[in-house]
Amino acid sequence: MHILEINDLEISNDKPLILISGPCVIESRDHSLKMAESIYEICNDIGINFIYKSSFDKANRTNIKSVRGVGLEQAIKIFEEIKNNFNCPIITDVHNEDQCQIIGQTDIVDIIQIPAFLCRQTDLLLSAGKTKKIVNVKKGQFLSPSEIPNIIEKIETTKNFKIMLTERGTSFGYNNLISDFRSIEIMKQYKYPIIFDATHSVQEPGGVGKSTGGKREFVPILATAAVSLGVAGLFIETHDDPDNAPSDGPNMLKIQDLKNLLLKLKKYDELAKS
Repeated sequence: MHILEINDLEISNDKPLILISGPCVIESRDHSLKMAESIYEICNDIGINFIYKSSFDKANRTNIKSVRGVGLEQAIKIFEEIKNNFNCPIITDVHNEDQCQIIGQTDIVDIIQIPAFLCRQTDLLLSAGKTKKIVNVKKGQFLSPSEIPNIIEKIETTKNFKIMLTERGTSFGYNNLISDFRSIEIMKQYKYPIIFDATHSVQEPGGVGKSTGGKREFVPILATAAVSLGVAGLFIETHDDPDNAPSDGPNMLKIQDLKNLLLKLKKYDELAKS
C-alpha cells in the first residue's frame, strides 16, 4: 500500500481520512481566502487534515459563455496566500502540458489533478508525472475501474509513483451519473490511495441545457457509503452560496452543512479502519 506524504500529512487507504475541499472555481482572492478560512476552522475543530482545491480554469464548461476562471498566473498568487495563512496543501487541475510545466516549477501547488475527461491523455499524464508532484487522476465517467492500470502505467514510466485515484461516478444514460461502489474496491487492488468525489458524483452533466445540473442532497449519502468502505480521502466541493456560484453550484455542498457531515464521516472512517 502506497503512503503519500505532504509535510506531516499522510495519504493512504488505511490512514485517517483526509478532505479535499474548496469552491469549484476561483472567483476572487477575497472569496478564496474566505472559503479556505471556513474550511480550515471546521477541519481544525474536528481534527481532519484538508487540502484546498479550486480551479484556475474550467476548460470543459458546457457553454462557450460560461465563466472559466482567473487563470494560472493569478491563481498561483492566491494559492500562495492560502497556503501561507492556513498551512494547507494545494491541489488544482490542469488541462495541458504547458500548465504542468509552469506548476512544476513552483512549490505552491502540491498536487496536480487530471480532470476526468482528460484521464487518458498520454502527453498530459506524462507531463504531470515529470513534475514529480503527486498526481491525482479522476477516473473518467466513461471508464471501467479495470482500465485504470493503463493510466497508472503511463505515469509510472516517468518514475513518479506518487499517484492518487479518484472515483467520481459513471455515465448512466444522458445527463446522469451513478456511483458503483465496486469500483472503489477494485481500484484499491492497485495499491494507490483512493479518493471519492462526493460532489461531482451527483452531477447531471449538461442537465440544464447550457450548464450542468446536480442534486447536492445526495452528497451525504454517497460520502457515507464511500467512507464506510475505507478510502484515503473525500473530495467535496463547497461554497457559501452555491445556488449563485458560477460553476457546479447544483452539486456543491453548502459550507454551513460541511461540519455536521464531517463529524459523522469521521466516525464511519474510524470504524472502517479499526
